[in-house]
Amino acid sequence: MKTILERIKAGEILVGDGAMGSMLFQRGLQRGDCPEKMNLDHPEVIEEIARFYLEAGADIIQTNTFGGTVLRLKEYGLEGEADEINKRAVEAVRKVVGDKAYISGSCGPSGKMLLPYGDAEPELLYEAFERQTRVLIEAGVDIICFETMTDLREAAIAIESVKALSKDTPVMTTMTFDKIPRGYFTVMGTNISSAAEGLKEVGADIIGSNCGNGIENMIEIAREFRNVSDLPIIIQSNAGLPEVREGHLIYPETPEFFAHHLAAMKSVGVSIIGGCCGTTPNHIRAIRRIVDTWK
Repeated sequence: MKTILERIKAGEILVGDGAMGSMLFQRGLQRGDCPEKMNLDHPEVIEEIARFYLEAGADIIQTNTFGGTVLRLKEYGLEGEADEINKRAVEAVRKVVGDKAYISGSCGPSGKMLLPYGDAEPELLYEAFERQTRVLIEAGVDIICFETMTDLREAAIAIESVKALSKDTPVMTTMTFDKIPRGYFTVMGTNISSAAEGLKEVGADIIGSNCGNGIENMIEIAREFRNVSDLPIIIQSNAGLPEVREGHLIYPETPEFFAHHLAAMKSVGVSIIGGCCGTTPNHIRAIRRIVDTWK
């Protein structure tokens, strides 16, 4: 199988997978539980989710390791099982996808705030990301994805930890932006131009955004990234912003709504299109169906 960067360079548009958290809650995860512990206790659930997204047409399947650093797992008293949790996550996905899709090692924020705003030293975050990504790479992921990042300094530390480990493992990094009157900014005050420049400087191979916005805002975000960067762009939209209806959390954007807006993503030049919170295998199936018409 060609590498993901080779396929993107050849002009191919790839399809990412969708939400992980909501799929886990539908399969028994309770609020307050550690999502990553499912890798140890119920690997069959992780396999099932991977299978659903693979069958929906995803080219890239994520691991259930968003909170897999020792810093995040310590909140649940699971720091001692960090390596096994990350290793098992990769094994579960590989068992299902084989070489039919790329495995993306999902890494979320550390949950710590760097000095001077918080009390975390850069070395603490570097060591945590280095440990997690070392296990993911050794277990056989094809890509490392740092996602839902809001602090550009933390994202840079995370990327540097991988580049020191492996020059051959592509790194995707997506940041989460809020729309304010002055434009799109992360909660730490980083705009899209600064994000694109900073991520490229430390060696990110693919950049973009996930979470926090529905697909219409994400088209605007993608356009801003393209205006300031020549790197491949990944966009993973929420299925809109969540609404409470009859006591249930609902994401309003349907697969059909997603599909209707994909031509704009193509025109901007997005290389990877997937989903985030609220998206389902049906959303990914809709994306796949449209992307296949572009070949």
